[in-house]
Amino acid sequence: MSAAIALVVFAGDQVTKSMVEKSIPEHAVIPIIPRFFNLTHVKNAGAAFGMFSDTPSPLKTALLIVVSAALLVTVLTYAWRSRSLHWEASVGLALILGGALSNLVDRIRLGRVVDFLDVYYGSYHWYTFNLADSAIVAGAGFLVLQVFLSD
Repeated sequence: MSAAIALVVFAGDQVTKSMVEKSIPEHAVIPIIPRFFNLTHVKNAGAAFGMFSDTPSPLKTALLIVVSAALLVTVLTYAWRSRSLHWEASVGLALILGGALSNLVDRIRLGRVVDFLDVYYGSYHWYTFNLADSAIVAGAGFLVLQVFLSD
């Protein structure tokens, strides 16, 4: 089941990013829920939440790929060695794996990821994100839930 969840997240993220790139011009904003949620098209060459996106270093992308790959290997190793995971941890790791793998593939192929979900309230905008980022955050939430529910 975990592999299926990771695969659905990976495929869903790749498909939605492709749809955004084909149908929304870069930096265009499409209101979905006025004063709360837009679709947009942003290319993120940085890390999570746009960190380091303005860093001009030519090594930035390589460093992000190495760090992402190392974290992905860590998640895979933990999941592989822990055969009897609670369902919350299993789902959490699968969500993290699918999201992290999709963003890593984009960084290797394109040197950046496409972000398109824009949530805001008033003048406060959350960082634009994508389905993979959502899966990673939700996966971390499942892991926290497992910690609180464990004996």
